[in-house]
Amino acid sequence: MTAPFTCRMITDAAELAALAPEWWELWRTSPAATPFQSPAWLLPWWNNLADGEACVLAIRTGKRLVGLAPLYCERRAQGRLVRLMGFPVTDYQDFLIAPTLEGPALAVLRSHLTDADFWDVLELAELPPNASALRMPAPGGYGERTANASACPVLGLPDVFDGPPRVIPARTRRALRTARNRAERRGSLQILAADRNSVLESFEILVALHRQRWNSRGEPGVLADSRVRQFHRDALPALMDAGLLRLYVLQIAGHAAAAYYGLVHRNQAYGYLTGFDPAYAYESPSVILLGFVLDEASREATREYHFLRGREPYKYGWGARDCWNKCRVFHRSKASCHDIARRD
Repeated sequence: MTAPFTCRMITDAAELAALAPEWWELWRTSPAATPFQSPAWLLPWWNNLADGEACVLAIRTGKRLVGLAPLYCERRAQGRLVRLMGFPVTDYQDFLIAPTLEGPALAVLRSHLTDADFWDVLELAELPPNASALRMPAPGGYGERTANASACPVLGLPDVFDGPPRVIPARTRRALRTARNRAERRGSLQILAADRNSVLESFEILVALHRQRWNSRGEPGVLADSRVRQFHRDALPALMDAGLLRLYVLQIAGHAAAAYYGLVHRNQAYGYLTGFDPAYAYESPSVILLGFVLDEASREATREYHFLRGREPYKYGWGARDCWNKCRVFHRSKASCHDIARRD
């Protein structure tokens, strides 16, 4: 017989960090979990990028952790805005819920949120289509607004690896062969996979390449913020230890021409960040590296490759199709929803 469910709020950073072993266990069993809900991602986020107060809801049956809503609260002049941890560097957000217990766990969470007095607007953004948070009943007495959030193009991969994925359009396969031929004329190609000893060095190469690429366009890029860079430096070793990280550097004639930062969990791969040296633009090193990544993903029996947020044309050139995240916003009044949840 299942013990009664309880819901407790965690507000202390040390207590949140101490939850990590149970958090990992829940994450490993949660059907909808992505690397973005793991302690390896969210604890470094909290230490480096949090702009508010923790209000993490831990659901238990007996002593067992069966649900986790990693929330935090921003206090604004118009009221208290509560969001899922990870904003804005996280592409997929969600609760963690133990399998077979989703219904009762979400009911307990909904009841707690209905009675709680720590929020005026609750914004559950960037929820992928299979997110548990999409199935939580609305807290009683609150209005709700639901809308599409970001498009996250996804490429389906074949069940069996038999060479480069045939799902890639012929035009892109030709472009990939052309890029390799051009690069090989310039010098030998080598793709280096980061390990525990080289992960931070490889990340610094990515930072430099990303900066070069975006500076050439007169833009700073997403790694311009020192807090974001430190967040990744803290997250990468833990992601590596958990087997979730894929970090590669492509060298042409011994020079770093492109770098790739991605994640893998179960049979899903996620392309998070890339960078390349504009001096090698003619050789299209990012195309070469992404072709390699998709080959490796197929070898690992990956079923889907997620290009993550953004509708950049190159993603569709690889055969990806739009998959839309959702956003649910609960509020006391329409006015407070508009005023409090508005991005600065």
